[in-house]
This record gives sequence, C-alpha cells and structure tokens, in this order.
Amino acid sequence: MAREMEISRSRLFVLAVEEFIERRRNQKLLQEINAAYDDMPDPAEQDVRRRMRHRHRELVEGEW
Repeated sequence: MAREMEISRSRLFVLAVEEFIERRRNQKLLQEINAAYDDMPDPAEQDVRRRMRHRHRELVEGEW
C-alpha cells in the first residue's frame, strides 16, 4: 500500500494511527451526543410542559 500511495512505510503507519485516533474520537463524541439525548422527558413530563406552555400563552396573550 505504501508503494501504491508513493509514501514511506513509516508515513503509512502514521496515517493509519492518525485515522484510528480520529475514528475513536468521533465514536466517543457520538456516544456522548447519544447519551445527552437519552435523557428525553417521559410522556407525563411532556404533558406537564405542554400544559405549562398553554397556560403561559394564555397569560401573555391576556396582557396585550
């Protein structure tokens, strides 16, 4: 592969390690993003939020 890419074998290994490290970073970031979104509100909490938004809208519109 090094010959095919016209680079030294040591450079090929450097590139391979850099790519491996970058993939690991991306996997870790994806896991952290997924963990953050795992904490979504349950249906009961969603209902409370929906009622709170409705009540807030009533209050704000009533002031105008």
